[in-house]
Amino acid sequence: MKNTTDFSKYANLSPFELKDNLIKLAQSRADRVMLNAGRGNPNFLATFPRQAFFQLGVFAIQESEMSYSYLNEGVGGFPIKAGLTGRFEHFIRQNYQTPGVAFLGKAFSYIRDQLGLDENKFLQEMVEGILGCNYPVPDRMLTLSEEVVKSYVLEQMGAQYLHRDELDLFAVEGGTAAMAYIFNSMKENGLIEKGDKIAIGAPIFTPYLEIPSLNDYQLVEVLINSDPNLNWQYPESELRKLEDPSIKAFFLVNPSNPPSVKIDNKSLKIIADIVKKRPDLIILTDDVYGTFADNFQSLFAICPKNTILVYSFSKYFGATGWRLGVIALSHDNVIDKTIRALPSKTRKILDKRYSSIVTDPENLKFIDRLVADSRAVALNHTAGLSTPQQVQMVLFALCEMMDADQSYKATLKTIIRRRAASLYQHLGLKHKTDENNVDYYTLIDLEHICRELYDDKFAKWILKNKNPSEMLFRIADEAGVVLLPGKGFAVQHPSARASLANLNEYQYAAIGLSMRKLAQEYYDEYKTKSK
Repeated sequence: MKNTTDFSKYANLSPFELKDNLIKLAQSRADRVMLNAGRGNPNFLATFPRQAFFQLGVFAIQESEMSYSYLNEGVGGFPIKAGLTGRFEHFIRQNYQTPGVAFLGKAFSYIRDQLGLDENKFLQEMVEGILGCNYPVPDRMLTLSEEVVKSYVLEQMGAQYLHRDELDLFAVEGGTAAMAYIFNSMKENGLIEKGDKIAIGAPIFTPYLEIPSLNDYQLVEVLINSDPNLNWQYPESELRKLEDPSIKAFFLVNPSNPPSVKIDNKSLKIIADIVKKRPDLIILTDDVYGTFADNFQSLFAICPKNTILVYSFSKYFGATGWRLGVIALSHDNVIDKTIRALPSKTRKILDKRYSSIVTDPENLKFIDRLVADSRAVALNHTAGLSTPQQVQMVLFALCEMMDADQSYKATLKTIIRRRAASLYQHLGLKHKTDENNVDYYTLIDLEHICRELYDDKFAKWILKNKNPSEMLFRIADEAGVVLLPGKGFAVQHPSARASLANLNEYQYAAIGLSMRKLAQEYYDEYKTKSK
């Protein structure tokens, strides 16, 4: 029976809302397993730092029980500082063979010997933090936790030349919270206003396209389009759009989502040159996939004064449920300078906004305004990421920094790249890659598939006669495969995004075979109608 669904009604849905409709269709038959490659949640995770977290929790509970032990009613108290380190060392020796305990011992040695931090104060912070028995103080991030994660961020973002003392971090509930907080605080502090132009590196994670158009912001979007023929690098002509002084900010994801390609060195140099000409340009770079890349260098490393960095632990450590991320800003940054240069009337309004939390609001840094704004200012005193979350974040960071052989990273790269190869092999195509590819996602280009499998005439026919949404619904209905439309990510040609992180290798082979079967069915239709 011919499908009479009006696919045009789905055109304006976010890819993540369209996904729900595709899932319902893919699950409609009980005789098959749905293959959901539409979501980026990985099916791998880091075990060592999780083992360490739970063992640290065991030690912390024992410490808590030293207080009020006479009550015998399940009541504990704050850890006793005196002798804490000695008791911890005894715990390590007694339980060294228990998974996670050896990691803790090595981690505290690393804190002392490699990062030069006070291991006694750090232990106190970790034990109280994992118990969650105090409000987060400082509210932006726990003091020594921030130092550890700073070291991790600088290492992973290719900015080792910077010192920890040159930046601040705000620990947040994953990249999602970071985006929401940054957009809101930029608006509240007069950095972006209704009608302002912002540049967006496309294709991109769809909320960066959707949020600016909301009534809350009403920004004018200028797309900086990467070119699939350049392996998704930005042509210089596109980047030079940023020289337009009316563009207030440039938002991008690097490595990109969904092409999963990091910005190459040539483009980084061009952007650095543009920033020299436009020292007022604000850059927001979301580098969640940077840890999957080889020799990654963030724009934060290239243009630290102009860049707000967002990093999330969610994907690399398989920790989407933990909601762990940071916002990083250099002490010397254009954002603070721009706020200080706002018109006097605007600055007075802002001084009043933050006057209840500091005595000199005019000197309040933007990153601390982010913290306050995240809790509507009035609740600033209870701001901050929960302390157990911060402890797990620290253990994730330490796990990677202590992995001298980069064995965890190498394993993840192997897993993902084998999946990519399997999908394309069974689709009948060779997966093209280069040193800038990350392969966390892949964009399956409809026109390219048709041309490579058959010929140019068929590729032109299918673009003219088939709605891309129809293909997504057909493969969901007939094969139980869920993919997301490239259009929702501002991809300029018909395509589908497949995550290479959340299924197993044989399942990607099945997706490739299903797509090849669908292409054959369309080709048979084309041949029949061409007679």
